[in-house]
Amino acid sequence: MPTLEASSSDGTLRGAYVVAESAGDGLPDVILIGTGTEVSLAIEAMKLLEADGIAVRVVSMPSWELFDQQPQSYRDSVLPPEITARVSIEAGRTIGWEHYVGLRGKSIGLDHFGASAPYKELYTEFGITAEAMAAAARQVLGRG
Repeated sequence: MPTLEASSSDGTLRGAYVVAESAGDGLPDVILIGTGTEVSLAIEAMKLLEADGIAVRVVSMPSWELFDQQPQSYRDSVLPPEITARVSIEAGRTIGWEHYVGLRGKSIGLDHFGASAPYKELYTEFGITAEAMAAAARQVLGRG
């Protein structure tokens, strides 16, 4: 997996933090949330979306439990409630992500077991890709 720039341990200890954001002064159009190695896929999806003029925030969320313990002001600074276009990606179950992506959002993951192959083959086979995440973001934004 690609190596990402080291983040502050404070963000990790808080359960979620902003990894990257499109340039500009306003709020992003969509928030992409990844966990673990899938954060790199969210960064790739961000590049695809920015090429279409879509402003993106990428959030790493290594721990739901720690994030939920943070003050509401911190949680809102990472996931502003007014941004309802959200997509999560995890090479695991999608159950539970609805709490963070909301009713309009989409979750990309794998809700079954039993497949065995190199990870790149599995990711492609089951749609755990930057392209799938970008497509889901366009869908929640009503742009595709």
